[in-house]
Amino acid sequence: VQLQASGGGLVQSGGSLRLSCVVSGRSVSRVVTGWFRQAPGKEREFVAAIKSYPSYADSVKGRFTVSRDSAKNTVYLQMDSLKPDDTAKYYCAAGRGILLSEMRNRAAYHYWGQGTLVTVSS
Repeated sequence: VQLQASGGGLVQSGGSLRLSCVVSGRSVSRVVTGWFRQAPGKEREFVAAIKSYPSYADSVKGRFTVSRDSAKNTVYLQMDSLKPDDTAKYYCAAGRGILLSEMRNRAAYHYWGQGTLVTVSS
């Protein structure tokens, strides 16, 4: 399974970006696909995930939306009302057999993309 993330960039505070994660080797409808982020000097943290329904970190709930397009085997992260604290490298990840209780745990994911950098200026 391979994941290719894209869509990062520089945006002003309050702006929007949409990240894409193209998955190959496994249907997105058969795996949990998650987004994590890592800011400089910080641990990688859960952002959002989707399989049967989406799940969000409290810090992004109401601002970010995770979705998937099974025909394109792609998962998206629409990020609105961006804040400087959202600045990080964003990674998509996928895993088989992940329980709902495990979706926020990065150790549960088997496959990772290379990451895409999001920078939000104030």
